[in-house]
Amino acid sequence: MASCVEESAPATEEEPQTEATASEKREARLRKFRELHFKRNEARKLNHQEVVEEDKRLKLPTNWEAKKARLEWELAEDEKKKECAEKGEDYHRVKLLEITAEDAERFERKKRKKNPDTGFAGYAEAQFRQYQRLTRQIRPDMEGYEKQREDCGEDFHPTSNSLIHGTHVPTKEGIDRMVEDVEKQIEKRAKYSRRRAYNDDADIDYINERNAKFNKKAERFYGKYTAEIKQNLERGTAV
Repeated sequence: MASCVEESAPATEEEPQTEATASEKREARLRKFRELHFKRNEARKLNHQEVVEEDKRLKLPTNWEAKKARLEWELAEDEKKKECAEKGEDYHRVKLLEITAEDAERFERKKRKKNPDTGFAGYAEAQFRQYQRLTRQIRPDMEGYEKQREDCGEDFHPTSNSLIHGTHVPTKEGIDRMVEDVEKQIEKRAKYSRRRAYNDDADIDYINERNAKFNKKAERFYGKYTAEIKQNLERGTAV
């Protein structure tokens, strides 16, 4: 009888442990379920926000991002100008000091890629482009510069009292370089389209130069349609 009592005592102790373990597992599952439920609601909320933002973006103009970036840049530039004005500094000088070597090199490459020659727009523009092209070809001769500076002495930087007119004698290399450049200009100029020479044997069917250009255009576009009529008029057989 005592042995039966001793065997039932451990059984009663294991039952509360089993119930406690099951309760802990249930609490863990409920906690996991609540976390998943919270994450699902959070994901649903974020998805809704993204849908709303995307709808706003689709309703905006196609170049809205570029316009926004441009406006932000202009506001930043205005603020920088005001700050420089308050400090008494030169805005362009401050801006140049902020440009890195990499940015400067990139800007220079983009500038070289552009073709500034847009064709003939006037004699002044053509002359200015030629001047820029010729000055870009000049390579300073520092040795000759220093030698001339030593030879001239104080007259190297003339004043109103200096008398050095006509004393400079160009070197043979300089003369050869100038002759070569002039010959290149003459050769390039010969390739340009020149004014067509007047043909004395051509029929005179115009009253002035403007009318001659108009007749040439009309002949170019409608000549094949009016060739027979023109021949009949010349022969006097037109009906």
